Amino acid sequence: MKRTTEFKQYLLAPEILLCPVAHDPLSAKIAQRVGFKAIGAMGYANSAALIAAPDVELLTLTEMVDCAWRIADATDLPVLCDGDTGHGNITNVIRSMKQFEKAGIASIFFEDQVSPKRCGHMSGKNVIPTNEFVAKIKAAVDTRVDEDLMIMARTDALGVHGIEDAIERMHRYIEAGADYAFVEAPRTIEQMRRLTKEIKAPMLANMIPGGATPIIAASELQEMGFAIAIYPNAVTYAYARTATDILSELLRTGTTAGFANRMIEFEEFNALVGLPAIRGNEVKYYAGVEGDRTADTD
Repeated sequence: MKRTTEFKQYLLAPEILLCPVAHDPLSAKIAQRVGFKAIGAMGYANSAALIAAPDVELLTLTEMVDCAWRIADATDLPVLCDGDTGHGNITNVIRSMKQFEKAGIASIFFEDQVSPKRCGHMSGKNVIPTNEFVAKIKAAVDTRVDEDLMIMARTDALGVHGIEDAIERMHRYIEAGADYAFVEAPRTIEQMRRLTKEIKAPMLANMIPGGATPIIAASELQEMGFAIAIYPNAVTYAYARTATDILSELLRTGTTAGFANRMIEFEEFNALVGLPAIRGNEVKYYAGVEGDRTADTD
């Protein structure tokens, strides 16, 4: 089954889809290994991992496409990708749509912030006129090749103009052809319930520790009517904390021995990154070749 079709089925299923964000292919592999059905490739985590910078649209289209491609290539999971503002006007949206689809993503979202955008839970946001973003959504819909590739519309209008404008905008975006909806940064459970009640499309919930939106268990989000929940920084924050702790310990004591129970072991890590399959191919293809290259050279 195509990964686009898989993602569409997961999104439309009665059970909420949990979608952690991977900041690199390794974390995507881990997500697949532990049993997640889909993975995200998004600006907050990618910007942190690639250039150690905040999510303020510093990564270019080609950098974001490369991130998405590497994550899609490393796993079998459907990838939900961050299209930011489309990296410009409708002409840029068209190119963005083509490049991301060629990269193998299963779904993408575009947002109505003014460029350069910023993380939806940061202050100082602004949004473009509704009609301008309607044009962007129409351009993305007309450009996609695979009809199962789900296009999501995101609005940041709630924090700029209020919930009434955010809902009205989302109605327009769905009418323009968006398959599902993302109203960024609702501040209360009451707002979240109102969004799922009044917007007649599958809805995404964005769970950011320390952000504007209440952190709610997936079961409750499902009961509220959300179809998908994303976790944009859980892996990245955990990595930053663990790396800080282990490097501090190493500098202080001169050894990592105290962290042995918090690190994956050598052979298990080799299995995680696919070394047994590589060794199997070497045995298969080099068998009988003069100067057999399968011998252990460690």
